[in-house]
Amino acid sequence: MNFQDTYDFLEKLQQNNSKEWMDAHRKEYHHIRDNHINWLNKLNAKLAEVDRAYFDTPGKKAINRINNNLMFHPNKPIYKDHIGAGLDQRTKQGDFYIEIGLKHNLVAGGYWKPKKEILDSIRDAIDYNGEELKAILEKPSFIKAFGNLWDQDKLKTAPKGFSKDHPHIDLLRYKTLAVETTLSRKQVLSKDFDALLIEMYKEMLPFRRYLREAVSVLA
Repeated sequence: MNFQDTYDFLEKLQQNNSKEWMDAHRKEYHHIRDNHINWLNKLNAKLAEVDRAYFDTPGKKAINRINNNLMFHPNKPIYKDHIGAGLDQRTKQGDFYIEIGLKHNLVAGGYWKPKKEILDSIRDAIDYNGEELKAILEKPSFIKAFGNLWDQDKLKTAPKGFSKDHPHIDLLRYKTLAVETTLSRKQVLSKDFDALLIEMYKEMLPFRRYLREAVSVLA
């Protein structure tokens, strides 16, 4: 996959962020998008080989729209400056997310601001067996790959139904249970990029599997 073509197209798109320009360059966009889908299909197959519980996610399903949602974000430009995709996608949340973009490239996974019933199930799992999640998050290789949980969305006190003295109160206070890490453009353009993503997938898998099992009662 030649991601340099992707970067070049996104650069031009951001300089000419209008429907008129996109309409005039629709053929070029579809070429970039089709190549990205083909790459995702290959990565999808590779990840299925390393995870027996992997949820098959073809590229067309995995790839996100390049249009911003102007209904909820009217001040954003019409088109995004990145191409995002979620693999191992049972739902839009909890997937293995890969974003290739101009401002940053990132890999992420987990539940971002989940609805109440999902968050309640995750908190119940932490209440029952928070030691397992704590061990996953404190594993040195996990910290090296992803750092800590995304912590910009936490309660200041204990959630309803839990004591402030709960042994896992710090984990229970999170309203988002997710991790992410940024990658350099050099890494994305490297011939070893796919191998890097596979290693990151395997490193993140115990965390995502814990969350998956926590919400499985809702299925």
